[in-house]
Amino acid sequence: MIPSELSIPVLGFAAFSGSGKTTLLEKLIPLLRKHGLRLALVKHSHHDFEMDRPGKDSDRLRRAGAGQVLLASKYRTAWIREGDGQTEPDLGELLQRLDTGQVDLVLVEGFREEPIAKIEIHRPSLEKPLLCLRDSHIIALAADEQPRQDVPVPVLMLDDSESIADFILSWLEDR
Repeated sequence: MIPSELSIPVLGFAAFSGSGKTTLLEKLIPLLRKHGLRLALVKHSHHDFEMDRPGKDSDRLRRAGAGQVLLASKYRTAWIREGDGQTEPDLGELLQRLDTGQVDLVLVEGFREEPIAKIEIHRPSLEKPLLCLRDSHIIALAADEQPRQDVPVPVLMLDDSESIADFILSWLEDR
C-alpha cells in the first residue's frame, strides 16, 4: 500500500518482461531532468542480483549475516536488505525509504499490480494481453504500433520519448 503521507507523485511503468521498460526509462530520465525534475526510481526485479562487489567489506558483512547494510560515502549511499527469497518487496515500504525532500517524481519500473498511476509499454508483436483493459490505474499506453483493439487510454508512440515526456509533464501539471 502506498503511504498516504507520501507527498510526491509516483508514476509506474508496467509491461511484460522484454517489452522495453528500462530502455524507455533510460530515454525519459534525461528528458525529464532537462525540465528540472528531480527523480527517484524504484525498480522491481524477479531475479536475484548482487549490488555489492564480491570481496568488498559491505559484501563480506552482508554474507556474514547482516540483514541490512547501509553503505555511505560522499559519492553515493546504498541500502541493501536481504530478502527471504519468497516474499515480494512492498512498494509502500520502499517509497518510505526515499528522501522525498530531494525528489519531485518517483518513477517505478515493475510492480505492475500496484494501485498507482502507470504507463503501459506494449508491443503487439509479443502477443501479450493489454494490461490497460483490466487496470484502471493505467493512464496511457506506449506502443511500437497501434494496438489491435480499442483501448481506454491515450496511445503514445514508444519510439517518441519526447512526446511521452511531454505527456508525463502534462500529467504532473494536472495533478
